[in-house]
Amino acid sequence: MAALLRSRLTDWTIAVPVLALLVLIGTWGRDLPGLIIGVVAVLLGGAVLAAVHHAEVVAHRVGEPYGSLVLAVAVTVIEVALIVTLMISGPEKTQSLARDTVFAAVMITCNGILGLSLLLGALRRRVAVFNPEGTGGALATVITLATLSLVIPTFTTARPGPEFSPAQLAFAAVASLALYGLFVLVQTGRHRDYFLPVDSRGQVIETEEHAKPPTTRAAMVSLGLLLVALVAVVGDAKTVSPTIEAGVAAANLPHAFVGVIIALLVLLPETLAAARAARRDRVQTSLNLALGSAMASIGLTIPAIAIASIWLDGPLLLGLGGTQLALLALTAVTAVLTVVPGRANVLQGGVHLVLMAAFVFLAASP
Repeated sequence: MAALLRSRLTDWTIAVPVLALLVLIGTWGRDLPGLIIGVVAVLLGGAVLAAVHHAEVVAHRVGEPYGSLVLAVAVTVIEVALIVTLMISGPEKTQSLARDTVFAAVMITCNGILGLSLLLGALRRRVAVFNPEGTGGALATVITLATLSLVIPTFTTARPGPEFSPAQLAFAAVASLALYGLFVLVQTGRHRDYFLPVDSRGQVIETEEHAKPPTTRAAMVSLGLLLVALVAVVGDAKTVSPTIEAGVAAANLPHAFVGVIIALLVLLPETLAAARAARRDRVQTSLNLALGSAMASIGLTIPAIAIASIWLDGPLLLGLGGTQLALLALTAVTAVLTVVPGRANVLQGGVHLVLMAAFVFLAASP
């Protein structure tokens, strides 16, 4: 097993993230021809696949739920950096960028990743089984964070438009960070067993059945390469974003749809990791990734944006519009009905995937 792991760590999973990062450094801030954009896009896809591999190595070493937490937090931290960078570079077009990105992340994770995981798990075992106590607590936290940060600003009156006053934004930031921190403590401490994979009888699966965990050294190497790959994914996504913007404009799509496309790219590692876990009958791991990513996206992004807003020009629009509110409410109700039984079939997975499709379609045609 150790020899196999060493051989895998010397293959493309090392070369591609490093090469993608070097290309990112060499192309950052430059106008690029179409051929170079194509090369960056190919390396972006390779970095996504490498990130999934290294995340799984780390997750196998530290076990659940820590493995899911590593990937969720790593992706979200870099996502925050991307949002702040874009807001600084183009404040006149990015007043609602944080809202659009966070909302897209919530819809992608709570409908796309969750629905795909349930569908794959149900196809494998006819019924996907997970722990409703842990998953329900995670879902409740996501709904609370989304409501505080994205719904309430639509109805407050301290400022005109869907934005918080400075005091309201500070409260939302502190509350978001506190809720996220509390969830992490529960997930990794007092009720860790609520977030472990379970078998068809509902019994906790503590370890993998057929593979020994990698060494600490191998896990640390993979952790470093995971961070390199994630930086490359987000940075290369930003590099190709002008091309995406041009394509969106040529297709007469709303400018906000660019944020949806970039969010899809950034969340690809978690999507692939969740799908692979579901195929291995680890649906709980997949749900940890989905809901943990949604939670981290709000709980870390809002405080970071609140701090960044001190020096950023222009208003910070956080409140959702009517269509977005309806989609968020429908997602919350559907997710609750899905999670409460602790078991789901292909129907529940299909419903969430249809909601995901509706989100993408309405983002393109509001």
